[in-house]
Amino acid sequence: MSLFERNLDRNPANSTPLSPLDFLRRAAAVYPDKIAVIHGPHRTSYRELYARSCRLASALVARGIGRGHTVAIMAPNTPAMLEAHYGVPMAGASLNPLNIRLDAAAIAFVLEHGGAKVLLVDREFSEVVRAALDRVENPPLVVGIDDALAERGAPIGELDYEALLAEGDENADPGEPADEWQAISLNYTSGTTGNPKGVVYHHRGAYLNAFGNMITFGLVRDSVYLWTLPMFHCDGWTFTWAVTAACATHVCLRKVEPARIFALIAEHRVTHLCGAPIVLNALANAPAADKVRFDHRVEIATGGAAPPSAVIEAMENDGFRVTHLYGLTECYGPATVCAWQPGWEKLDQATRAGKLARQGVRYLTLEEIQVADPESAAELPWDGTSLGEIMLRGNTVMKGYLKNPSATAEAFSGGWFRTGDLAVRHPDGYIEIKDRSKDVILSGGENISSLEVEEALYRHPKVLEAAVVARPDEIWGETPCAFVTLKDGAGGDSDASAEDIIGFCREVLAHFKAPKTVVFGPLPKTSTGKIQKFVLRERARALEPRVLEPRVLEP
Repeated sequence: MSLFERNLDRNPANSTPLSPLDFLRRAAAVYPDKIAVIHGPHRTSYRELYARSCRLASALVARGIGRGHTVAIMAPNTPAMLEAHYGVPMAGASLNPLNIRLDAAAIAFVLEHGGAKVLLVDREFSEVVRAALDRVENPPLVVGIDDALAERGAPIGELDYEALLAEGDENADPGEPADEWQAISLNYTSGTTGNPKGVVYHHRGAYLNAFGNMITFGLVRDSVYLWTLPMFHCDGWTFTWAVTAACATHVCLRKVEPARIFALIAEHRVTHLCGAPIVLNALANAPAADKVRFDHRVEIATGGAAPPSAVIEAMENDGFRVTHLYGLTECYGPATVCAWQPGWEKLDQATRAGKLARQGVRYLTLEEIQVADPESAAELPWDGTSLGEIMLRGNTVMKGYLKNPSATAEAFSGGWFRTGDLAVRHPDGYIEIKDRSKDVILSGGENISSLEVEEALYRHPKVLEAAVVARPDEIWGETPCAFVTLKDGAGGDSDASAEDIIGFCREVLAHFKAPKTVVFGPLPKTSTGKIQKFVLRERARALEPRVLEPRVLEP
């Protein structure tokens, strides 16, 4: 035993489990009367938010809910959803936020797989939840949430949410978890053809990622955070806890509507919001009548695939500053940030937008990240051209997949979490995703990045949304097939022809990278707003064979 270990053991005085639940305790103690939550005309202080969360926790404990149990919730971004992120883990249970866009079959699968003992349901979703419960062999106790701003839906549940809270004690805080490795929430992946996987988070990871969000995004006491990002998605990327850690104000929003978002920014002087690239696209392309000019800068963080630089430019023109984050459900949401560098403000807008579209560097709270050979896990050179898989390691990586040891082992192969995203690392250390491994198009022996082609498509003045996948080709093996939604509700070639789109791309891309096929119409999306490329790949395979081209490589 070393000198520094002898009689220097952990004890309650020098070691407590890390948990984001303590953020609310502190906020209620330090700023009890500060507005914690704004929901339409309703205001909730931090003292009240803490008291209601304690009531929920103690009511659940009194009903036998505790460690090892799951409590699910089906609700939009409302105060009840936020309270559940504190009250449920306070009781020792794990919160399972259900994606509000799921159908009955998917909801039933998640409830069964996750073993929910209690289900909190906003009345807007009563119909689909009833249909789901009919498919569940051992249905949970259903508690209906009667939100004042809900527009539709019949009452549901054996018990009302407010009645459940009335069973609890606002002074009965159960305290910290016994172990920071204890599960805090259960989030399900989306966007695949099979059943989703249940991703298990622990208190330590939630605490650290929330803390990383607060620092990275610059949240402080006077910040006002608008909930445009679903709280059901990676627990709102852990901003459900990060905003409270900063003692800032949550502004709830039941539905993402550009006009409403602009109005709330102006009304409450919103300083921060998050959203997938589809949200940025909707804001950038909102009608002029829906936009409200504000006299302060609004920070907006986006994740997933890089937003097209044209969208970043449009957002800057409307008064937003875009921060690009990258992560997955398996790493609590954000894992990297495109950290701003001195001198970028002097770049022209297009060059700066290109810099900001990169996925960036690791989060403060993530231990390691590398772009590596998928087979050997050996790190590749930082040369901006060596293509490899992004791999993560650290405390903000999931515990694993619920009831799926084989998938967990595969994800953690070689001691790294394998993301499946292909990227390069530039000499400055910034990572730039080039594609998902399954989305690379192999044409005539050349790799074509679907993201690069999509970036070109978004530069077309009439393109609203675009996605590119591989289409089988008898000569080239595969060629790029573009699925395009035009602006102003256009959906046919009367506004922009396939030839026009292809010609535009050939002007800005190597000719072999330009789409050979263009299909107009709305794009299929997952329940979290991500474009379903697996659906588009099936559509591309089902298209009539193309007219064969001369067997000549284009420059």
